[in-house]
Amino acid sequence: MFALFDPDDDFVVRRGRLPHWFQPGITYFITFRTTDSIPADLLRSWHLRRDDWFRRRDIDPRSSDWRAAFDERPELEREYHLVFSRPFMEYLDRGRGACPLSDTRLARLVAESLHHGDGTRYWLGAFVAMPNHVHVLVCLIGRTELAAQCRSWKKFSATAINRALGSRGRFWQSESFDHAVRSPEQFAYLQQYIAQNPKKARLAPGSYLHYQPR
Repeated sequence: MFALFDPDDDFVVRRGRLPHWFQPGITYFITFRTTDSIPADLLRSWHLRRDDWFRRRDIDPRSSDWRAAFDERPELEREYHLVFSRPFMEYLDRGRGACPLSDTRLARLVAESLHHGDGTRYWLGAFVAMPNHVHVLVCLIGRTELAAQCRSWKKFSATAINRALGSRGRFWQSESFDHAVRSPEQFAYLQQYIAQNPKKARLAPGSYLHYQPR
């Protein structure tokens, strides 16, 4: 059910502030966060340092084939994770911003949006709604498009949450982080990461919402 990325099949790379790889019908690990979870100046600094890191290793971060160049040098992956991915996720776990999803009433609205297309547009894997961000594993069905599906989750949940709070305005950061899952071992690791994230962030029971399909 949870198909993996096939480097020999066709795929598309799109780029905003982050690169996004799309291949129909495969499994993704997706993170989306609230607008105030990371200050804009800190995020800009992170992007500049990351781009400079790539350039110093003779990889053009603005090139459409930067990922292929990166994959050809597997020794860089661990370093990248330690220098960029891990600190980014650890910063989110510190719980900056208003952290509205620590209210499980609001976290359930996010869960409702994730469950809505399960079995029709995608197969829903594990997810956790942390106070200011969400991690989810999902396998797209057919031609379901990743970016469009992420927008749908955000729009549905933001509308419901703003209604519940009696507020207006943007709730989610517009761009999400997504990673095409490449191996069964990586899938198992990400499931474990999702399950252990609340404990790692030292969250009290009732301040997060974890789902693990049977």
